[in-house]
Amino acid sequence: MASKRSLNAGNLEALGAARLAALLIEISDGNATAKRRLRLELAGADGPAELAKEIRKRLATIARSRSFVEWQDVKPLINDLEAQRRAIVDQVAPRIPAEGLDLMWRFLDLASSVFTRADDSNGAISGVFRPAVADLGEIARVVRPDPKELGDQVFSALTGNSYGQFDGLIQALQPALGPTGLEHLKQRMIALSAKPVPRPAAKDRKAVGWSSSGPIYADEIAERTRVNTVRWVLQEIADALGDVDSFIAQYDEPVRKVPKIAAGIARRLLAAGRADDAWRTIEATEQRHSGWPDFEWEDARIDVLDALGRGDEAQTARWSCFERSLSARHLRDYLKRLPDFNDFDAEERALGFAEQFGGLTQAVSFLVSWPSLDRAARVVTHRAKELDGNQYQVLTPAAEALGGKYTLAATLMLRAMIDFALTQGRSSRYGHAARHLRQCASLASAISDYAAWETHDAYVARLRREHGRKTAFWNAAD
Repeated sequence: MASKRSLNAGNLEALGAARLAALLIEISDGNATAKRRLRLELAGADGPAELAKEIRKRLATIARSRSFVEWQDVKPLINDLEAQRRAIVDQVAPRIPAEGLDLMWRFLDLASSVFTRADDSNGAISGVFRPAVADLGEIARVVRPDPKELGDQVFSALTGNSYGQFDGLIQALQPALGPTGLEHLKQRMIALSAKPVPRPAAKDRKAVGWSSSGPIYADEIAERTRVNTVRWVLQEIADALGDVDSFIAQYDEPVRKVPKIAAGIARRLLAAGRADDAWRTIEATEQRHSGWPDFEWEDARIDVLDALGRGDEAQTARWSCFERSLSARHLRDYLKRLPDFNDFDAEERALGFAEQFGGLTQAVSFLVSWPSLDRAARVVTHRAKELDGNQYQVLTPAAEALGGKYTLAATLMLRAMIDFALTQGRSSRYGHAARHLRQCASLASAISDYAAWETHDAYVARLRREHGRKTAFWNAAD
């Protein structure tokens, strides 16, 4: 049974309304965010219309503000914005949908002014506006506004999408826009594509940056933004309408040969049942079938081959991806498509190949994650001099995985990270290196044969001779 002092709804209710009200007044004193939250609740108690007025007033205040938001004030701002968004979604929109739709548009319109005066390098503020786009779509689905008027609103939003706050808008509003709204938006974008940004006279042009070829002017940036926006929006509309050819038309012929672009086009053609066209798109690219694979393009190519009934070629492509990158995903896909009883021999062949793979770090990562710990241990002990101690993201978990049974291999990986930190003078890693040395000490008793490698005592003695003056390390290790 929970203690009566635990902070939960039941225990707080037991205090009584009067006591809780006094506590809320006390807690909110000097806390503007808490006060605004309480005012929202009080307005909501008077009905959704009064709550909508309170939200509208707060959104207008935020929009008018021009002061820069310091780092310590970002979280209160986020809490305030989130409270307004939730009030719109949970309380206004269910009871007055049209009012909720208008408020959500106003909420999203805040983004530009907020981003202008706040640092969102960690994406925390974006995390408030991003779900608002989906909220807008759900509310619009209920309200069902005039499709052309909605298309005009979307046009205005996407041509002012300076901070990406309206990304995903067409997808979210597709049900409400319908074919009529989407076509109206398409025509507005086509009209925009025919209206380049006017270029001022040379004396009036404003330089906003410099490149190797000279100054970069504001009108040039605006023109690039216009072109990119038109292309992006027309592609979104094409996807919404299922019009693959319109999507493809937004790319110039040479651009369609870029592997990433070709992969996206091929997938859309496949979805439209046009596998032959998808194959021609894939084959027209400049992608090579050697070197590190471009997985997006390779996966599209494999899917097209399967769709064309060319399963053997698809299998060859999967194996090629594995051989070039030790991609576990492609190997698993390859193995599960083999006839019964053939997968074991193929897996053994693949694991043997991984042991001989040129990049030792990648081989270890693959073998540990597959898992094939015995092979991972073997490749480490045979090729320990190739270990890159800087690859701690791989070596640390690999040493932990092998430490239970393959203690020598685990020790050699730990030593590689210790040696790198000390040899390179990476003082920020001394604490980790000291921990690794203690792990080596704990593993030492389980190692009966170090083979050609130093014993733990000999290794520590050498470290003291070579790095004895690095007191920060030894203080952490002792």
